[in-house]
Amino acid sequence: MRFQAASRRSFCLLVLGAGLFHCELAAQTKSPARPPKPEIAAYRPNDPLNGIAFDHFYNLDYDHSIIEFTQILQRHPDDPFAVNHLLVAILFRELDRIGALNSGDYTNDLFVTSARLPADPAAKKQIKDLVDRALGLEEKRLDANPKDIDALYARGVTRAQSSTYTALVERAWFSALRNAVGARRDHERVLELDPNYVQAKLIVGTHNYVMGSLSWAEKAAVAMVGLSGSKDKGLEYLRQAADGPGETAVDAKIVLLLFLRRERQFDDALKIDRTLIPAYPRNLLMAIEEGNLLRAAGRDPEAAAVYRRIWQAGRDGHYPSLHYELAALSLGDVLRSQKDYSGAVAAYEQVASVPKPDNALLQKASLAAGEAYDALQKRDLAIKKYNAVVAMNSESPLAETARKCMKDPCRGD
Repeated sequence: MRFQAASRRSFCLLVLGAGLFHCELAAQTKSPARPPKPEIAAYRPNDPLNGIAFDHFYNLDYDHSIIEFTQILQRHPDDPFAVNHLLVAILFRELDRIGALNSGDYTNDLFVTSARLPADPAAKKQIKDLVDRALGLEEKRLDANPKDIDALYARGVTRAQSSTYTALVERAWFSALRNAVGARRDHERVLELDPNYVQAKLIVGTHNYVMGSLSWAEKAAVAMVGLSGSKDKGLEYLRQAADGPGETAVDAKIVLLLFLRRERQFDDALKIDRTLIPAYPRNLLMAIEEGNLLRAAGRDPEAAAVYRRIWQAGRDGHYPSLHYELAALSLGDVLRSQKDYSGAVAAYEQVASVPKPDNALLQKASLAAGEAYDALQKRDLAIKKYNAVVAMNSESPLAETARKCMKDPCRGD
């Protein structure tokens, strides 16, 4: 049984290592002047709209990026890179909608069991159709020339995103593994043909790090599919991809940030995050991650200051359509860890003050407020919050916790 559990977890990590590049960020700071973007070498296809589309994408404006990537694909219908870009935008909009982009889940491996909203059938069909379209274009080019490194690279990207979709939406881990392994093999082949094709080091580096981080039982499990890796090599490859040209540099920084957080190298992770925040100032997740990293490093007062700044920026309209109430929830958690229960309650109550709070965040905040009220020995107010948690979603794990807290006071420390 222990081996089977290790096998499942290691396969899950490898699947995500192939394609989940945007899961690790959170926060927003008000920026009076936007600094110039670092130069990015040649988006493919060569279309002037690509830069605008990627800017919208990394600022979490998925709707506009999808419109723009669709226009690019209409102008370049036979380009697999154009298909992949639209695929990624639609996929990550849906992952965001169903709640699959919580960075803490991936840091703590909760992505395997976390409850999420059901996927939209129309989005699922779009994603599958785009995967098939991209693979068709890539296979056609590879049939004509098996050493077409651009086609090999593009196929690896398609397989990586397909593995992410199958894992996080369909929850079919072993099926997703085939595409994850295929993505790595494609990009290893790219590097054999051209060692300077640094973009391919993103997936290969990610897999190497994951493999090098596994326990002996997990390594034995993934060895069944012929994989091995080195944590040091993985981090080095990711650094090269992050410093290199091309559109994957941002993705590599995000993955490197995630892995440095797992390694507890918080200062290095903060340096990366603080280069991304001004480059994409409307990306709420990148901003919140600064606070998360500070908190993980034991720098709670600094983390609280970050969360307060993000909350105020959201109130000032800096993050339209984004759930900046996450900052209030995070602030409450920091204050509660410092036993400032009154301050924590005030922060949790702010979550409900936004026009349309995210239901999951509101439920978490209500449960946490109830626990803080219990710590303050205000049992009547605590019970009121627990009842609100159950009323929001009576079938959720949070509701089950709330029911237990109705019977016996909880503090949640």
